Amino acid sequence: MEDTDSSKQSFSISAVEQETGLSKDTLRVWERRYGFPCPERNAIGERTYPQAQVERLRLIRRLLDRGLRPGKLFAMADAELEALGAGAGEAAAPRTPTQDLLLYLLKIHDAAALRRELSQSVMRDGVQRFVAGTAAPLVDMVGSAWARGEIQVFEEHLFTEQLQSVLRQAISQLGAPPGPPRVLLTTLPGEQHALGLLMAEAMAGLEGAACLSLGTQTPVHEIVAAARANRADVVALSASASAPQAALRESLAVLRAQLPEGTALWCGGAGAGALKRPPAGVRRIDSLAGVGEEIAAWRAQRNH
Repeated sequence: MEDTDSSKQSFSISAVEQETGLSKDTLRVWERRYGFPCPERNAIGERTYPQAQVERLRLIRRLLDRGLRPGKLFAMADAELEALGAGAGEAAAPRTPTQDLLLYLLKIHDAAALRRELSQSVMRDGVQRFVAGTAAPLVDMVGSAWARGEIQVFEEHLFTEQLQSVLRQAISQLGAPPGPPRVLLTTLPGEQHALGLLMAEAMAGLEGAACLSLGTQTPVHEIVAAARANRADVVALSASASAPQAALRESLAVLRAQLPEGTALWCGGAGAGALKRPPAGVRRIDSLAGVGEEIAAWRAQRNH
């Protein structure tokens, strides 16, 4: 940031990425396609973003997480976006006592207690119920609270780190011997959000699938190489709401063309849900429960 007056603050593209959760690639694509954000340039020619634009991007990110499309949002005036954002907040589902406690522990920055309560919730409810009934809604709640400015960036990062740690531990303790399908999980370049990937891995592991995660932001040619090397039956991608739709569609089409014909390609997350029609040969998974359904369908088809 370059100015101490909050009304005149400007942010580098790296700072905007941290403040909004939108990748640099997404910001540049939106700039070219929609004309927003429209950064200024500093003395050495680097992009800088005024405070007002960062606030608008935070609101757009929040509305994307609610399932709205970028093209519609960028066509709206600020007042329309704010009204829509207020309406989305009012429509939020009521929190459970467990979620209230977890959010409270986050706000008082008690990382140890937050992680302990998350772990106890897994043991109490089981992995499937925890992922679908506690973790997934909590991710939405924390994201919305951050987008409204109710929690700071470091608090969202604190929450993400604790939940990721608990999910990885739960996955490692599933116990069932893995079998087919062999599922390779990752995200495309520019997609930094790992929680959706971990939750999908947990749901697939519960079904006895043999999972291999490459983490986030794997180039297409490396996904293809990993799928071939590991003889993957399925490549499963996660795409968040901030994923540029045109770029996501193009990458999925290229990946589908380069993968072996017998390797299924699945894509889930809010970004996948926003695709009207996935490219041919790509299965869209619309919910975490859909992971188990797709695995069951894959096995049924294999047995015929």
